[in-house]
Amino acid sequence: MTATWYRWEGEDLIVRVRLQPRASRDEVTGVREGALAVRLTAPPVEGKANAALCAFLAKRLGVPKSRVRLEAGEKGRDKRLRIQRPTRDPQSLLP
Repeated sequence: MTATWYRWEGEDLIVRVRLQPRASRDEVTGVREGALAVRLTAPPVEGKANAALCAFLAKRLGVPKSRVRLEAGEKGRDKRLRIQRPTRDPQSLLP
């Protein structure tokens, strides 16, 4: 089975995320409708949830925050992120 929630573009990893802000804890709950389901405690105001998502994925994939960029979905729950040269396999994000 091919994962639909991520793909590779050269050395960069492109990840589709469905974000739930203001959750009780930071966690990945699985894959839903072709996107990685992520719950974060950060509120969806002034870019706080987006920044928290970038930091969360950076830590989980073993890269500095500067190598994680939000490409689409700044104001919505559905997002697309680019992670430059991750040191861990994307499957490691799954619970």
